[in-house]
Amino acid sequence: MNRTTAYATTWGGALPKQPAVPAGEACGPFPRAVVRDLRARAGRSPHELSFGPDDLVVVTGLPGSGKSTLMRRAVPGVRIDSQDTRDRFDARLARFLPYAVYRPFVRLAHYTGLRRALRSGEGVVVHDCGTQAWVRAWLAREAKKRGGTLHLLLLDVTPGQARDGQRERGRGVSRYAFARHRGAMTRLLRAVEEGRLPEGCGAAVLLDRDAADVLKRIEFVG
Repeated sequence: MNRTTAYATTWGGALPKQPAVPAGEACGPFPRAVVRDLRARAGRSPHELSFGPDDLVVVTGLPGSGKSTLMRRAVPGVRIDSQDTRDRFDARLARFLPYAVYRPFVRLAHYTGLRRALRSGEGVVVHDCGTQAWVRAWLAREAKKRGGTLHLLLLDVTPGQARDGQRERGRGVSRYAFARHRGAMTRLLRAVEEGRLPEGCGAAVLLDRDAADVLKRIEFVG
């Protein structure tokens, strides 16, 4: 099985597990930052990604990039995806009410579920829309508290691929919202490529569409 971990690679040497670092020290280039770039491997990237038992993983990318699809397919453990929460509410209320009316309740239920999952002490994979910086800060604090690392799993797809993904799922975002997401993701991708991780993140993995399609399992071991 083609497998890699966040802190040891099957293609050569091994690196020690990334220690939790103070949030203030995790911003910008620092020696312990680890970035795994799995893009442009023509489908020859790992089938599995493994993380430490105390780690947290946040999956981010443009709307339509395939975050929810990847999580549903590859995460056998605890996953927290706001799309799952919205789907549950939509099934009961969409025929009677516009989404804007019950959106606050969707968000409340999502964050309540996230809080419950973090309290369990298990490894958790969390969907990140990229515009809620306070959520990432919350996850960073939780990872530090449990002695683990916050890992960023970034899906790098083109705007065209993301729009196609929105059409396939039958749900899109406004042109303004997409432009805002695109700007945020462009800045984040550039920073990660330069080894400057978001505040509180100890490591990152970059995936393109091919690498995401090949990835079959995201797990916590140890």
